[in-house]
Amino acid sequence: MKRSLRRAATLPALVLAVVLAMPVAASAQDLVPVGRTVGIEAQTDGLLVASLSKVDTANGEAAPAADAGVMPGDIIVKLDSQEIKSVEDFTKALAELDGSEIELTVLRDEKTLQLTLKPAQDVDGVWRLGVWLRSSVSGIGTVTYYDPATGEYGALGHSITDADTGVLLPISEGTISEASVSDVVPSEKGKAGELHGSYDASKGIGTVDANTPHGIFGTSSSFDGNALPVAEPDEISDGPATILANVSGSKVEEYDVQISRADSGGDRLLVTVTDEDLLQTTGGIVQGMSGSPIIQNGKLVGAVTHVLVSDPTRGYGVTIGAMLEESAA
Repeated sequence: MKRSLRRAATLPALVLAVVLAMPVAASAQDLVPVGRTVGIEAQTDGLLVASLSKVDTANGEAAPAADAGVMPGDIIVKLDSQEIKSVEDFTKALAELDGSEIELTVLRDEKTLQLTLKPAQDVDGVWRLGVWLRSSVSGIGTVTYYDPATGEYGALGHSITDADTGVLLPISEGTISEASVSDVVPSEKGKAGELHGSYDASKGIGTVDANTPHGIFGTSSSFDGNALPVAEPDEISDGPATILANVSGSKVEEYDVQISRADSGGDRLLVTVTDEDLLQTTGGIVQGMSGSPIIQNGKLVGAVTHVLVSDPTRGYGVTIGAMLEESAA
């Protein structure tokens, strides 16, 4: 199935995403800088509470989830003794409700909470909890590196988070697919642009195994190119560099940038686009370029992660060391 996408600097949640099978560890030796956009699809591990709702009952409105202390961003993992890993699990558990109080187990800020909730019966006789849920995410993003020795890759340079709540999404399984960029909405001051593209989700080229603060990670056999050494933190300096970006079709090109601040020992970079061709095409950095590899002095130093909306010619990046550390966690 062909899907049309837009976004990528937090891959959205009806719209975007991307757990923790065993995290993969990329080699800290030579890595191939990639720069290709890919389609990303994944199922959440548990169901994300996107928002709370009220239930119309014969006696007026009820808000069972809100009254029990459920909050947007919570991830439902159990309803009484029934583990909730999918919509099917949740639907089955709902069908067994009889109006009695239930124990709802949720994850919130990496803590497990048990909340007592009394379902409400709507005017059609269906027991409801008063929540809107999300179970999958999809979008496009850019692959940063590929390790030819292990088949492992890293992408995005930041986590996939829910668009509304900002919660890092736990992923049970996911895939990446080849993508093609159809057009670009350029960035302008006060408004981030974005890449528009499409991909065929039925033709996966790799897995998504981990979603972390510094990127998503998985395995693939579909990337090639010349491997470069990985830069140590003290080898990253203020000055000229390049990025690899895919802003048209599936073609990856190299563009000039300036690393104008590299915190010694830190994991954050500030990148300014200086390439006239890229500025003309994109206005600077746009959503969808997250993960574009940064190269300096013949070494892979990091990845673009975010655009500065106040000045889209500039954006933040993360060091390759930070990405590799997350992949091995």
